[in-house]
Amino acid sequence: MSLASVSRMEAKLLLPTYERQPILFVRGRGVYLWDSEGKRYLDFLSGIGVNALGHNHPAIQATIKRQAGRLIHISNLFFHEYQAELARLLTEISGLDRAFFCNSGTEAWEGALKLARAFAQANNNFAKANNGSKPKTRILAMDNSFHGRTFGALATTGQPKYRAPFVPLLPGVDFVKFNDVEDLKRKFDSSVCAVCIETIQGEGGICPVNPEFLELASRLTKESGALLVLDEIQCGLGRTGRHFAYQHYGVLPDVVTVAKPLACGLPLGAILTTERVASCFHPGMHGTTFGGGPLACAVAIEFLREEKKLLKHVRIVGEYFQAALRELDKKHKSIQEVRGAGLMLAVELDSAELAKAVAKQLLQKGIIINRTHETVLRFLPPYIIQKKHVDQMIQALDAALRDNAESTKTATAEKESTGSKRRRAVHAHA
Repeated sequence: MSLASVSRMEAKLLLPTYERQPILFVRGRGVYLWDSEGKRYLDFLSGIGVNALGHNHPAIQATIKRQAGRLIHISNLFFHEYQAELARLLTEISGLDRAFFCNSGTEAWEGALKLARAFAQANNNFAKANNGSKPKTRILAMDNSFHGRTFGALATTGQPKYRAPFVPLLPGVDFVKFNDVEDLKRKFDSSVCAVCIETIQGEGGICPVNPEFLELASRLTKESGALLVLDEIQCGLGRTGRHFAYQHYGVLPDVVTVAKPLACGLPLGAILTTERVASCFHPGMHGTTFGGGPLACAVAIEFLREEKKLLKHVRIVGEYFQAALRELDKKHKSIQEVRGAGLMLAVELDSAELAKAVAKQLLQKGIIINRTHETVLRFLPPYIIQKKHVDQMIQALDAALRDNAESTKTATAEKESTGSKRRRAVHAHA
């Protein structure tokens, strides 16, 4: 089918939830994708962090082919041979004790919120907290955060544009200024059952948590019996050069959620937690139809074997990439900041118009990135990316920044001038 025919059918039949780029991809291999016209693209987005091993990785392809010929789904009413092994691997690398498997990151996050409330109830029976007046049910989430699209995930997502169309949401959530130690101290009390943090905020613009802030959250939750719940759906499982981003900080959470790269494109998420917290769940309290099936779990086991081999490579190439971006920062006044870790990096520009134009030009040149938080260029390449691919990206980004800086500045000035004229006209008319 052609791009035009697919686009027409989608416009007629699908809910209008996506603004897709006008490209029809038909195949991929390694760090490259090919469209229906035969054009090749260098992938520096990897399906928003999902295709961490690139496209058509031979070990993943072989695992899918083998397992699809044996068993795809049986439900969680019966055993299969992969869930326990996958849980063993994840608990070993995370330092936690138990796992629950589901379909996606947002489902993992929903389960983590339920776990926090259930733990508070089991240990406090929703009796009045230590201050003698409030039940231990409050959840502290972060400004600028993003945890998914379901109601609980939206309730803890600190970006109004995602929340506003669906209010009222889950009650009992208060927001803390991200990385603001004093604000966390002010808002934390014994009524809090969980503090929820993305170790690196992804949709919020690749913003890492500060060590001081994370250490305070860990200490406050430990002292009060609340839970430290970390969202590593985007930043976990090797993306920063360690198995988990929190391992850069020396902090162990009570609960962590993962998903994106876990099954290399097949739907799979997981909640990881301690024995103490897991004990508050019992059969019937939580479940899933599709989560943790034999096909997805078999693939995830293979992914973790490959991920372990690539951690050093991710650190080396990530440092090389970040250094190259910092050199661009010295050249281009439009760059406001370079941030991130490993192969989760971002360049913040001084205008949304420029960021949009740069991302568009890179796509035209056959390089895939995306724009998040309006002004931020986000880079989530596959872990198998090489320095030569980074060099290609940097060269194209340098040119795109140079080519678009003046034109977007002129367009912005004209827009502001037109707006000013309109305001003066309205004022004069009034």
